[in-house]
Amino acid sequence: MKFKINSKYKPAGDQPQAIEKLVKGLKSGQKFQTLLGVTGSGKTFTMANVIEKVQKPTLVIAPNKTLAAQLAQEFRTFFPKNAVEYFVSYYDYYQPEAYIASSDTYIEKESQINEEIDRLRHATTAALLSREDVIIVASVSCIYGLGSPEYYRDIALEIEIGQKISREKMMQELIEMQYLRTDVLGRAKFRVTGETIEIMSPAREIVTRIELQDGKVKKIFEYDFLTGSELGKLERVMIFPAKHFVVPEPIMKEAQNEIEKDLEKQVAHLQKTGKLLEAERLSRRTRQDIEMMREIGYCNGIENYSRYLTGRNPGEAPDTLIDYFPSNFLMIVDESHVTIPQIGGMFNGDFSRKKSLVENGFRLPSAFDNRPLKFEEFEKKIDQMIFTSATPADYERKNSTQTVEQIIRPTGLIDPEIVVKSAKGQVKDVMGEIEKVIKKGERVLVTTLTKKMAEDLSEFLAENKIKAEYLHSSVDTLDRIRILENLRRGEFDVLVGVNLLREGLDLPEVSLV
Repeated sequence: MKFKINSKYKPAGDQPQAIEKLVKGLKSGQKFQTLLGVTGSGKTFTMANVIEKVQKPTLVIAPNKTLAAQLAQEFRTFFPKNAVEYFVSYYDYYQPEAYIASSDTYIEKESQINEEIDRLRHATTAALLSREDVIIVASVSCIYGLGSPEYYRDIALEIEIGQKISREKMMQELIEMQYLRTDVLGRAKFRVTGETIEIMSPAREIVTRIELQDGKVKKIFEYDFLTGSELGKLERVMIFPAKHFVVPEPIMKEAQNEIEKDLEKQVAHLQKTGKLLEAERLSRRTRQDIEMMREIGYCNGIENYSRYLTGRNPGEAPDTLIDYFPSNFLMIVDESHVTIPQIGGMFNGDFSRKKSLVENGFRLPSAFDNRPLKFEEFEKKIDQMIFTSATPADYERKNSTQTVEQIIRPTGLIDPEIVVKSAKGQVKDVMGEIEKVIKKGERVLVTTLTKKMAEDLSEFLAENKIKAEYLHSSVDTLDRIRILENLRRGEFDVLVGVNLLREGLDLPEVSLV
């Protein structure tokens, strides 16, 4: 299916000329371009029109989860019949594994995975490997190791009507893909009743029911997990693995042998340098991981062995979400003056933490290769890129062969008036201004210096019968999206937060900041 915009609006203001210039630049093979657009000029709609005209799978990178969620929602509105997916870190809480040598303190990895975001990540990779009309909106999580797209695709199970396959063979294939057999269906689980196998993929809350007869596939259909209503019959279905780190069995055995060889070398090195405790610790921990991989094909922290499992050489770039795209794809970096420095800074922090773990016998040196991309590795994966920003930084200006300006807004609105007031009596003053705006049916953003101030001020406003909520980085990812949607719907009138103006949020109902 081709990208097709569904919108009652047409490009206006500076949008038509910006679209034309950017499309011409892409078609002439320009690698880097910048869309320099003022706030409120409709850069997202411009990008949607560019995607429609060039018809390329597109990765949009945003500087934070909140902005990524809003962009994904906007693109879904523009492209209702195409695949628009959301890819961010799936941790609600994450304490990375670390060792502090000065106090001899080992901090075990602790994490809490958000099941809904994990489902969206699986939906992302499934869409990329099964269709071409795909837009992925991601945070910088897209430059972290994800598992080999080749293994992920090769181990996937394709089932079609009339195919010869026994019940036992299908069950074995599902278990190898890390699905769990159960009597109560859930994500990444399957249920067997006689000659009927029901599978719920990790990407959708839809159950695929496969009926076998005499060793052949007789019927395939899907039904909604929650309502049980049938969604339709299928001629064929592709079932993708339950985890992104999946490896065919022969490669898993080879990887275990390689891990044991490197373990012997590292233990010998530690013993030679007098680190006997560290050598014993490394041997015990690694052998336990190997045993888990041998028995169930998986272990906690398996990502630290990703180099062996994907056949990479030491120091070689990891497979990331970017590798799931075809070679000819478009990358858009939103708010590039913030996002590009983020991408550039991810590697160094990761390396310094792991150096202590390796030197003190908690991990093999292969842990260094479970990492985000270095910036130069990220650059090599770029086919064509468009930066979007109101204030492009040095990197964008230096590399872009064309900078397209988008100054005139489609609405014709000019920049808002800025009023500077004394800090004396500011809370009382802002309450008066809020009441004027609420009477007109509009919304207000209030920015504060700290999270605590945001929470206290929103509570104070609520006590004074002003409907207010707060928003900051401690609020769960999906709750942030809900809060912004409720503000736009008018369920409350005032949003108090930290750095709200740096988020790049699209909130047309807001008339006072």
